[in-house]
Amino acid sequence: MRIHHLNCGSMALGMVDHCLLIETKAGLVLVDTGYGLEAVRQPGRMVGPSRFFLGARLAEHETAYRQIQGLGLDPADVRHIVLTHLDFDHAGGLTDFPDAVVHIHGPEFRAAMAGRTQAERLRYRAAQWAHGPRWMVNEVEGEDRWFGFRAVRDLPGLPPEILVIPLAGHTRGHIGVAVDTGRGWLLHAGDSFYVGEEVDPRQPRTPLLWRLAELGSTVEGPAFRDNRRRLVELQREHGGAVTVFSAHDPKAFQRLSGTAVRPTG
Repeated sequence: MRIHHLNCGSMALGMVDHCLLIETKAGLVLVDTGYGLEAVRQPGRMVGPSRFFLGARLAEHETAYRQIQGLGLDPADVRHIVLTHLDFDHAGGLTDFPDAVVHIHGPEFRAAMAGRTQAERLRYRAAQWAHGPRWMVNEVEGEDRWFGFRAVRDLPGLPPEILVIPLAGHTRGHIGVAVDTGRGWLLHAGDSFYVGEEVDPRQPRTPLLWRLAELGSTVEGPAFRDNRRRLVELQREHGGAVTVFSAHDPKAFQRLSGTAVRPTG
């Protein structure tokens, strides 16, 4: 497999929207989509007022669709999308890949479709999946483990090197996506934390800004904090085998992609 690190949506304070594009024998696989073409063209409908809170700098050249073209690949070859969760900044590009199979964790799918709380009704934008994606819902079954975490393996149509790791808290069905590169594992931990300091095994700390973000966006606080603690332990015990990063950390994106990130407000 060949893995590309894409920033599919710059935001305030230098935040990125870190997505993965994976070239496999079965076609292209996206981990999250970031903001998409329709989010750029119809931000009010596709993203809503939260774009102002995040300071989203919606730009067509940053969409996964345009970046895939920039790599000399065909966006129509995106066969699968694996979503860490369905927040608007992670699923905003679904409409750009209408033929892809969209892998979503069961608790997340049910939370988004039911919208049990007012906060959930605000964070999910149904317009992003109004085109009727080809959902493939996965569930935890049995006691399969990955470095001590429960895991969902054998996702239909995907190579065995790609796993779903349930990391509830930020949303009810939030997950991480683990990828075996052949030279070690990557764990895209989505919004399980925001910046690397939070899971630094030497001395984890959460800056005040990110504590406030946690309070404003976390559905299940105890689960969120427990999973963040477990990610610290994962890096302490297996840091040589697993590279853990979040969706919005500009330093991690720069390190993994080799692309400098310019702060935007």
